[in-house]
Amino acid sequence: MLPRGRPRALGAATLLLLLLLLLVGFFLFGRDPEYGLRAAATLDADLYGSRNRSAADLQPLLPPKCELLHVAIVCAGYNSSREVVTLVKSLLFYRKNPIHLHLVTDAVARNILETLFRTWMVPAVVIRFYDAEELKPLISWIPNKHYSGLYGLMKLVLPSILPLSLAQVIVLDTDVTFSSDIAELWALFAQFSDKQVVGLVENQSEWYLGNLWRNHRPWPAVGRGFNTGVILLWLDRLRQTDWELLWKLIAKRELLTLTATSLADQDVFNAVIKEHPELVHPLPCVWNVQLSDHTLAERCYLGAADLKVIHWNSPKKLRVKNKHAEFFRTLHLTFLGYDGKLLRRELLGCPSQLPPGAEQLQQALAQLDEDEPCFEFRQQQLSVYRVHIAFLPHQPPPPRPHDVTLVAQLSMDRLQMLEALCRHWPGPMSLALYLTDAEAQQFLHFVETSPVLSARKDVAYHIVYREGLLYPVNQLRNVALAQALTPYVFLSDIDFLPAYSLYDYLRASIEQLELGSQRKAALVVPAFETLHYRFSFPSSKAELLALLDAGSLFTFRYHEWPQGHAPTDYARWREAKAPYHVQWAADYEPYVVVPRDCPRYDPRFVGFGWNKVAHIIELDAQEYELLVLPEAYSIHLPHAPSLDISRFRSSPTYRDCLQTLKEEFHQDLSRRYGAAALKYLTALQQSQSGA
Repeated sequence: MLPRGRPRALGAATLLLLLLLLLVGFFLFGRDPEYGLRAAATLDADLYGSRNRSAADLQPLLPPKCELLHVAIVCAGYNSSREVVTLVKSLLFYRKNPIHLHLVTDAVARNILETLFRTWMVPAVVIRFYDAEELKPLISWIPNKHYSGLYGLMKLVLPSILPLSLAQVIVLDTDVTFSSDIAELWALFAQFSDKQVVGLVENQSEWYLGNLWRNHRPWPAVGRGFNTGVILLWLDRLRQTDWELLWKLIAKRELLTLTATSLADQDVFNAVIKEHPELVHPLPCVWNVQLSDHTLAERCYLGAADLKVIHWNSPKKLRVKNKHAEFFRTLHLTFLGYDGKLLRRELLGCPSQLPPGAEQLQQALAQLDEDEPCFEFRQQQLSVYRVHIAFLPHQPPPPRPHDVTLVAQLSMDRLQMLEALCRHWPGPMSLALYLTDAEAQQFLHFVETSPVLSARKDVAYHIVYREGLLYPVNQLRNVALAQALTPYVFLSDIDFLPAYSLYDYLRASIEQLELGSQRKAALVVPAFETLHYRFSFPSSKAELLALLDAGSLFTFRYHEWPQGHAPTDYARWREAKAPYHVQWAADYEPYVVVPRDCPRYDPRFVGFGWNKVAHIIELDAQEYELLVLPEAYSIHLPHAPSLDISRFRSSPTYRDCLQTLKEEFHQDLSRRYGAAALKYLTALQQSQSGA
């Protein structure tokens, strides 16, 4: 724990003043015996500076627990979107009120956060998005040196874009972490005077005093100025003061002598407050403990009873230099790794504010029979997985008519295969990772410290957060498939390494075969496997055939599941010089290249078994040609068996449930495709009788 500050000593004169106020309050305001205490507390705040008083002083009444609290955040890009998740987790952990988030985002952040909140399904949270592009013309005339760019100025225009019906809002930077209930912060609106329109914490550095370095010329401010990482905005009052005209006039005047803002909106807010100090309500320092390189924050937190909001207001973020940095990092890392699904709790006693689809999901789950042998499969099929698409920054490929994205999925135990895959496949990839919140942070560190992975900007990683015991393989594939941005996709698995030349060869084949709207085809990439952990990968088809003849390679699952790839006709492939047709057969599950808008994988297949088979059936039902490419190949690498395949092999109940899922899948096929689907049921029955 951090040491607490020593109690402040009161002088004799101060004690006399406090006693006098108590007596005056008692005689003049006898009907309100607390008045004298409040007056004494007010004097204490004046004597020692209201900007640094503890939040426990004059603790206002909290809002009713069902009152909707409004929070506005400006967020742009991949990294800020990730920061918002941690901020929101900390906010939701302590909150007892419904929350309405007003998110000003660019296209990247909106795409990420819309998916995240839709799949997170947190009750009593309302989301509204605002397009940051529409705001840029309003502030682009302001030169700005801050690393946040134009987005750092957008808080200035919030009063003009938020709904007119909204009277008050809390505005937060993305790099803050809550350690208390946000309702306590909302309650501070009650302390505003009639003229105060903005609540801010004093800046906890010497920046605005202008003495940090030689020739340092900051914008004007009152003393140390105020920090805008946490703001209380009284919106209707701001509009009455003609806020937009006021800040623009002052900013334009200051820019005549100052070339640009250094701290974005914070400079403009402080310039306005310098001229109109009556507009600001100083907030207790604990509501914005600022951890920058030159911070004076310990003057606040060493004497505070508790901390409320931690603000990483440095470009270095968690790497900032501070002698108590480890204490604050631990608090922050707690929420980074906190399981977000635990925040799906309802607010008891408040009117139901379930997110879209939540009520239907609850009803469907309630209808399941927990005593049914396949209950686990049924439950997992209904699960709504929290999804964070584009977890890391990436650069989408430029539009090209025949481009291909490799699509795959993995969990933490396959992470070591990523580097080799990146060496083999130079094209874009869309990968879904099934991780816990804590594992997602380990994955982030793994990529950032890997020279191979950190150098690749065309790999999109999408986190699907863990729910249940069975691996949702087809759900993961669908997430990765939905985020592919090229016209074609190579549907692979993470434990396969493609031929070094496969990316270029696939693009050339798509063009030569004139695939597209006029020809619907699935290009089969023949699959092989090695049982050796140390293996020299073949650089050509001729080398692969030599390894095959020498017994160093096998056709994939030749010993265990030959029907899965036998229709590829490997004997014909050995001699083939041109693509050739093959026919669908029962249990066929090749790896294929298809258009991005191909059928999705059936999500009922979780764990091990039949997940790819069902997808190939769907492709055949929709009359995709199956064309085997003569120069294409991919090789499976050995690894320890997954938990699901171990359960499949050891549990008769597991295998029975998979059989039940197969039968239900065929029933659904019959409903969708009619008599044409009978061949799949017949083939299934024949394969079972043959087995």
